[in-house]
Amino acid sequence: MKNNLIAGFGGFLCIAVLSYLNSLDETNLWLIPPFGASMVLVMAVNESPLAHPKNVFFGHLISAFAGVLVFWILGYSAISLGLGVGLAIFLMMVTDTIHPPAGANPIIAILGAKGMSFIIMPVAIGAFFIVLFAVIYNKLLHRKYFSLEDFRN
Repeated sequence: MKNNLIAGFGGFLCIAVLSYLNSLDETNLWLIPPFGASMVLVMAVNESPLAHPKNVFFGHLISAFAGVLVFWILGYSAISLGLGVGLAIFLMMVTDTIHPPAGANPIIAILGAKGMSFIIMPVAIGAFFIVLFAVIYNKLLHRKYFSLEDFRN
């Protein structure tokens, strides 16, 4: 039960901070729905390879890129939505950075007609914030999240 409370509170805290930053900045979006799912992984199954910092950060980045690229080439269509998600899955598998919540990024990019700036803000900055938060939070509470050996594997 204690671990459940720690995980839930961590998810609350990180998303609340991102939401607060979002409310202060009318020109940039700080929060996208996949970040909520990322928090489930980094807080509740923090030892899973899918929650690993490189997977969270690069999974989001690569998937957002896939969506923006497909939208830039094909625009919006049922085919482009499918292709964006398929390309994101392929690229995450090739780069060994699978992060399931990031699979939603191409859909957001294509439905929202997003450009390259979407990859930086909110995706890269938000994913980096989540990873940094998870590293510090889990370390402070003596929970395993990642170690340098994880980067070597």
